[in-house]
Amino acid sequence: MGITRTDLFTKEQNHLARLAKALGHPARIAILQHLLSANACINSDLVEELGLSQATISQHLKELKEIGLIRGTIEGIRMNYCIDAVCWKETSKLIAALFEQLELESPDCC
Repeated sequence: MGITRTDLFTKEQNHLARLAKALGHPARIAILQHLLSANACINSDLVEELGLSQATISQHLKELKEIGLIRGTIEGIRMNYCIDAVCWKETSKLIAALFEQLELESPDCC
C-alpha cells in the first residue's frame, strides 16, 4: 500500500478522515455509547460490559483518546475515562456540517 497523500487535502478533510477512522470500529462505538450512558468517568467497567480483553479495550481507548473524543486521568493505579465534551461538540459540528451540504430539496443526482 502506498503512502497516503494527506497534503493534497485540507486540514478539516484530514481531521474528518481521522475521526471517521476512529469511529470505524464497533468496539469503539460501544465504548463511546457506554461512556455516554454512564455520564461519568469509568475504568474497569468496560471489560465486563463489552466482553473484550483488557488489552483490546486499552488499544481502542488509546485510539479514541488520540483523536480527542475521550480523555483519561490517572487515579492511583487505574485510568478513568470520560467523554471530552468540548471535542465531542466540535466533532458533532464538523460531521453535521458535512451532512448538511446536501440540499434536501435538490433532485436525485442520478
